[in-house]
Amino acid sequence: MSPDDNKADKDKAASGSDEMVNRLADQEPRGGAAISNSGDGLPPLREVIKDFGLVAKKSLSQNFILDLNLTRRIARVAGPLEGRTVIEVGPGPGGLTRGLLLEGAGRVIAIERDERCRMALEEIAKVYSGRLSVELGDALEADWRSLTGSASGEIIVVANLPYAIATSLLVGWLESEPWPPWYARMALMFQKEVADRIVAQPGTKAYGRLAVLAQWRTEAEIALKLKPEAFTPPPKVSSAVVLFRPRQNPQPAASVKTLAKVTAAAFGQRRKMLRQSLKSLTPMPELLLQKCNLEPTRRAEELTVADFARLAAAFDGGEA
Repeated sequence: MSPDDNKADKDKAASGSDEMVNRLADQEPRGGAAISNSGDGLPPLREVIKDFGLVAKKSLSQNFILDLNLTRRIARVAGPLEGRTVIEVGPGPGGLTRGLLLEGAGRVIAIERDERCRMALEEIAKVYSGRLSVELGDALEADWRSLTGSASGEIIVVANLPYAIATSLLVGWLESEPWPPWYARMALMFQKEVADRIVAQPGTKAYGRLAVLAQWRTEAEIALKLKPEAFTPPPKVSSAVVLFRPRQNPQPAASVKTLAKVTAAAFGQRRKMLRQSLKSLTPMPELLLQKCNLEPTRRAEELTVADFARLAAAFDGGEA
């Protein structure tokens, strides 16, 4: 992915999310838990952070959500959790972890890089005996199929992703092979600008490689928007939770690796016509475009997700 996928505008995205977040703030989570009465017998998250010295590290892209009402709402975005195994990346002090468990997750596997968070997460594990496993390590290096090999029932990924690695993790999950993937759905937190790129439509500035990959392999939608004030410390940009539902048989059929090559060439020079931008892919792009009945004077942002999949299939010698 382009480095731009990990950037965000300073505060432009915030205004559009205010009304939704304010409305959500007035809703009661299932079970009616409040911050002063968490429902799990554990102390408020601000006390946890203080007791264990968990000051958020900028180097780890840490921004904690301390409101259990909100973490439970995020958990519910993923759909029913009862009896499911949930993968969580970057649990930090365990705010979302507790929300997932309170919402009935059968088992949570939390992958955390920050050794400082281990003791706080172990306290949660004591309360939820047998339902929380903590794996210390780098999520970018995780073997997801091995990690979830003993899981029973559906596997769901729910995470407030560290923004510095969010796009890299997403692309890895979207490019999983074989397909359908090892997960049933994902509810993931991104910077609002990145979330907009994921669901962007052709003809817009936000439309690019990430949108094509995400929408070809999944149904993706923004399910929840959050202002910076929802986090501690507050980031400089708004955030959003995107829900991904994998398509069982992405159509048109194509190789995900070839699709990545085609979109890299096309969007690598997005202002140029396809007859020029695709020369990094093939010396005679006009022939490839003709096979797919696409005008060589069009630009990458004008093609649909299906157009790109057909190009990938034609490049590999398949039917366009």
